[in-house]
Amino acid sequence: MIRKTFSGITAFLQTPIGVILITNLVWQGIMWAAKIPSNKIVSLVLLVFDGFVAYLLFDRLIYFFSQFVLPIQNPKYRQEIYSRVNNFETGRRGPALFIKNGRVITHKGEESKHGAGVIILDTASAAVLRTDTEIRDTVGPGVKFTKGNEYIAGSVDLRSQWQYIGPHSNDQPFLNPVPTSPKDSIDVQNRRQQTSGHTRDGFEVSPTISIKFNIKRPKEKVATEGGVISQYGYDANSVRNAITREVIELGTLETKNKRLDWNKLPAHLVVNIWREYVRKFKLGDLFTPNESNGLQTIEKMINKRVKQHSVEALDDTGGKTGEWLASLEFQQLQSRGLEITEVRIHNVFFDKDDKDMEKQAIEQWSAEWLNIAKKEEIFIKEKESLMETAAREDASKRFAGIASRQFSGKTTMPQENPFKTLQLLILPLKEFILSESNANSDVQKELRKLDDIWKWLLDNNPVEATPLNKAPDAAHSVKSGDRQ
Repeated sequence: MIRKTFSGITAFLQTPIGVILITNLVWQGIMWAAKIPSNKIVSLVLLVFDGFVAYLLFDRLIYFFSQFVLPIQNPKYRQEIYSRVNNFETGRRGPALFIKNGRVITHKGEESKHGAGVIILDTASAAVLRTDTEIRDTVGPGVKFTKGNEYIAGSVDLRSQWQYIGPHSNDQPFLNPVPTSPKDSIDVQNRRQQTSGHTRDGFEVSPTISIKFNIKRPKEKVATEGGVISQYGYDANSVRNAITREVIELGTLETKNKRLDWNKLPAHLVVNIWREYVRKFKLGDLFTPNESNGLQTIEKMINKRVKQHSVEALDDTGGKTGEWLASLEFQQLQSRGLEITEVRIHNVFFDKDDKDMEKQAIEQWSAEWLNIAKKEEIFIKEKESLMETAAREDASKRFAGIASRQFSGKTTMPQENPFKTLQLLILPLKEFILSESNANSDVQKELRKLDDIWKWLLDNNPVEATPLNKAPDAAHSVKSGDRQ
């Protein structure tokens, strides 16, 4: 008790009022020791005035600097942060909490504090506040000032979540005994039971199922009360429903009803749909080489059940009945403020001791891969043929353009000397080959062929031919042809 009293006195003396009081007492003591006369009334008035000025200055400085403690953007929050800083100074403050990615981060004993507090939420977080008797506000990214009787009822992560349930890719859940340590063996069997289902012919199948989901987002992103616009979107009603609306899981190992957290509900619904549909197929139907086998059908139906208001029903053998039924899973997700965007099924493990079944499944898949490869080979060959034909046509057009360069854009009389016409066709071809091609053996062969043709023209043309290395002017050639 004495220690507490002295601690309180020490704390008071460290305040501006305490410093002024001690200073005045010391000053009065010095004046009394020096026998300096003083007016006690004036000294008392000065003491009160100094105390008032110090208190007022101290209070205004706290009000000014408290606005820089938190990133507040709402003007009404200035008074709130000022009162929290004042309470912190007096020791009567409430909890100061930070929520990051949907998780509450706090110091030890912080949540047990009572009084006006503050919560800071990053752009990926939202929460619901409550008292002992009622649900209060739904808060999004930004700063939220709480009252003395308020505390966090629950928090959520606004980002898209991926959840993986079922065996891992390197698990062998149906080997007996499982070639792992006892603890790992229990973990493997627990993962197996998460997605375990039975086919119509009684075989157990346990796949890995991946689920992508998130809190339902608004169509347009708007600023929260704290003035923050989250890139993930924030819908207060969806957050409130996700936290406050309870879903009870029956038949748990503890033989007690278990409340499902908001991020556990999607997996719970998807697994129940998987077990419902896998009972409609035989084990062999799941791996048929058709374009839409049993597994693909189940995956499509699961995605429809969690994304659509109604789906087409399947009969006991997996065939479509034509009847459309309401999707209860979609309704549950909507009422809980959640939405599933994608469901995938992979790493399928099944309990089948008969090696012939496994061999048959492998052969069916191999045959399907071979058919796909053959179809792709035919497609590639057809594409190559079309490209070859197009290239040949393009080359023919280009050849015709080069060979007829001497005749383009000019009106000429018909040539009476066919040898002269051949000369005019050969010259641009040789010029093009010399200017556009590299000096290799194929080019040399083509040039020798053109030289042989030119030599033949010289030997058979009754009129003297133009040398091959000199390109005659087209107009001059035409005149020469006219004279001949």
